[in-house]
Amino acid sequence: MQHATACGGILLCGGESRRMGEPKAALRFGSETLLERLARILREVVEPLVVVARPDQPLAVLPAEITVARDRHDGRGPLEAIATGILALPVETGAAFIASCDLPWLRPEWIRFLIAQLEPADEAVIPRVDGVAQPLAGIYRTTLVSAIDARLARDERSVHTFLGTIRTRWIEAAALRTVDPELESLINVNTPAEYAAALQRGSRP
Repeated sequence: MQHATACGGILLCGGESRRMGEPKAALRFGSETLLERLARILREVVEPLVVVARPDQPLAVLPAEITVARDRHDGRGPLEAIATGILALPVETGAAFIASCDLPWLRPEWIRFLIAQLEPADEAVIPRVDGVAQPLAGIYRTTLVSAIDARLARDERSVHTFLGTIRTRWIEAAALRTVDPELESLINVNTPAEYAAALQRGSRP
């Protein structure tokens, strides 16, 4: 099994936030922005941590221990960001937990659990609920970067399709509920209404 300390983290914050109408990474959640909150949660479990942003995206000042990487090509979606993040990790990092910055109730236990599922033959460990993959809350081997770049070179940008072409270990809802009974780690904030509901719900799961 992969040990937690061998796993880095990649936090994606470069989405265009079209449905929200403003950058999700900068939204306040309690005393933090969503980006600051997710960075703090990931750093409880994985290191080093890379934050991936668009080339021209303004970011708040983050702790010096966090590496900020910029998409090599703008507008190519999460696969581009994943590859960018992998390339910014130290070469000895064998895997990375990858998350979007709009998961306010992501639990450290969720990250630890998925890392513990990673077997030597696995290239990714991805949650799946009711048949729907959740690719931005899972584990990816850093060796996938060349395969990702090959797909991007063909303008194939779907993360879901990519996961079907590699050795992906799917973790189903029943197993996920052992560490997160309500699957709150997968609740994301995409719209103003969802953000308002999240604020009303509060910062604790």
